[in-house]
Amino acid sequence: MAWIWCCCGSGVGWQLQLRLDRSLGTSIGLGLCTLSKGLLAPSRGLTQGSQNPEERIFHINEGNFMKLVSFLLRDHVKAMEERKLLSSFLAESQKALPSRRMKDSYTEVLLPLGSQPELREKYLTVQNTVRFGRILEDLDSLGVLICYKHTKIHSAKMSPLSIVTALVDKIDMCKKSLSPEQDIKFSGHVSWVGKTSMEVKMQMFQLHDNEFFPVLSATFVMVARDSENKRPAFVNPLILESPEEEELFRQGELNKGRRVAFSSASLLKMAPTAEERTTIHDMFLSTLDPKTISFRSRVLPPNGVWMESSKLKSLDICHPQERNIFNRIFGGFLMRRAYELGWATACNFGGSRPFIVAVDDIMFQKPVEVGSLLFLSSQVCFTQENYIQVRVHSEVASLQDKEHMTTNVFHFTFMSEKEVPLVFPRTYGESMLYLDGQRHFSSMHSLETLK
Repeated sequence: MAWIWCCCGSGVGWQLQLRLDRSLGTSIGLGLCTLSKGLLAPSRGLTQGSQNPEERIFHINEGNFMKLVSFLLRDHVKAMEERKLLSSFLAESQKALPSRRMKDSYTEVLLPLGSQPELREKYLTVQNTVRFGRILEDLDSLGVLICYKHTKIHSAKMSPLSIVTALVDKIDMCKKSLSPEQDIKFSGHVSWVGKTSMEVKMQMFQLHDNEFFPVLSATFVMVARDSENKRPAFVNPLILESPEEEELFRQGELNKGRRVAFSSASLLKMAPTAEERTTIHDMFLSTLDPKTISFRSRVLPPNGVWMESSKLKSLDICHPQERNIFNRIFGGFLMRRAYELGWATACNFGGSRPFIVAVDDIMFQKPVEVGSLLFLSSQVCFTQENYIQVRVHSEVASLQDKEHMTTNVFHFTFMSEKEVPLVFPRTYGESMLYLDGQRHFSSMHSLETLK
């Protein structure tokens, strides 16, 4: 039996009841907050460590923080019936909700890899590092938990809200790889709120010489839905208590504006800039065969690789094991599968072990239903020196029809152990992918830190 220690910030004043269940996801938010005592299952679930209100330490057993759900959840149909009764707790406006502080949602979670060998096995790679796909799942779960703490309704035994991940705005690494033999600590809190959405800032640290050092920072955007996940729901406004918190909130506003501007300038909506057109034209000219002097005859420059040859694909059948209460696939699972395919693509392309540098702009466009066929297509779309920009496209098709629908697009930046070939587009569509990859690569904040 493996344990994770979860420390929640002061000012919460409630017991937290969670269960790790491989068959359900965290985004359901069912019963994350319970006020009843004596409801903790003896062999599964979360047991409270200290009754001291200043030291709220919780144990999560079964060694995986990925899926946090209520022990009240017995099956999909019954749980949905129970959640219908929670609609009376929903606020009719944001003004009707009490304001919350950033410290009210602050949460710390310890992943004891150093002292739990059986837990370590689930996070271990063949290179003796930590599986970053598992970290993505944990971050997604932590983001949901933080938002439930921010929106806690003290008069309700279960939260009437359904918190879902809208997008992963940015994940930046400041260390190349993580040791699987040292404890990891996560921390985070709500840093910005809109009417129905929340931005969550999270950090990850690893123990070294009895001190935790930062290795990762992440920004997620979560949205609140009603108890049946049918319409948006209001969230508590935020009180700013210091200049530092005011700066965090201002940064959240800037992030929102940046996302709108980035979306408006998308190559699916706008033509490339003059500089980008010049880049593509120069690349095209460098691939013309000097012997034939023809637009149709194309040859690769030295140390060049055609973009189309960098593809890898995978197929997953979406089983109920990875579902949430709404019979949809857990977002953390999708991120892990996409990351692992992206890592394999970068490894195959670069010919050496790649290290994750950044995760950027993961938009959850459509939910993935249980029973769907999940198609993942990964491709190198930009390279520079020893950096590899990988794009993973996710689409689903039901078993009844063959129509494919895009659900997610993932952007991963990897750093290879050696310099990698230059990637060259052959078609206009690939040229747009190249420019999109270049834009995401240029938006990174962690290059200098890693260097």
